[in-house]
Amino acid sequence: MIRVVGVRFRKVGKVYYFDPDTYDLKPGDWVVVETSRGVEIGETVVGIKEVPEDAVAQPLRKVLRPATEADRQKQRVNREREKEAFSVCEARIASHELPMKLVDVEYTFDDSKVIFYFTSEKRVDFRELVKDLAARFKTRIELRQIGVRDEAKVVGGVGICGRPLCCSTWITDFEPVSIRHAKEQNLSLNPSKISGACGRLKCCLRFEADVYREIKAELPKIGDVIATPHGSAKVVDVLIMKESVVVRLEESGDRLEVTAKQYKAWNKEAVGA
Repeated sequence: MIRVVGVRFRKVGKVYYFDPDTYDLKPGDWVVVETSRGVEIGETVVGIKEVPEDAVAQPLRKVLRPATEADRQKQRVNREREKEAFSVCEARIASHELPMKLVDVEYTFDDSKVIFYFTSEKRVDFRELVKDLAARFKTRIELRQIGVRDEAKVVGGVGICGRPLCCSTWITDFEPVSIRHAKEQNLSLNPSKISGACGRLKCCLRFEADVYREIKAELPKIGDVIATPHGSAKVVDVLIMKESVVVRLEESGDRLEVTAKQYKAWNKEAVGA
């Protein structure tokens, strides 16, 4: 077992683990650490805990030090510089007539690099743009293409549910979402209903997917014929939220709602018989 502390560098960003060394760190503390991109400042979001060595990426880097007020001030200055860099880069993109949309800019804490995040529907030759930006900022320049989901995460917004986008408030990693998730929940397949602000399938389609599968596993499928105290009946609808099905009695044609509990009991009796 090894001691680790979880650090996040950007709002709702991925959590990375570091060796806390001898420091007593708590959630909310700011720390300076060394990453693959250089020295960075981040916020402790997971307090010190012990985990198996194979549960984290090795080698585990140590926290260099708790952030000082000077470190926090430098971070604030970098945030202001990012705004200026954003405006400059947008102007350069327009002058080069490049088919790309600038989304975000990030200065590394040690000023070793400026990273520009953009979206584009096709491949972009931005070599001349990089030369312009390097001449303007006198440091290493990196242009990183991101997807539309990452763009929504950075920009933020409000979903049709009336709440801030999940990706910009608490989702740290995107999980695959497919049309199957909508079908399993008997949702309308109208793209405007099941697509998020990013234009892709809503992330929330996954939230209850496992529960729907569990409930469906306990119920008969549409078209199945089941035994009831009133005779055989054919399943004509499945009501996931009520954990029940609607059946049509074969003799009378009457419709009857059957709960999962009733179905199990009747099916058990039929098997026992």
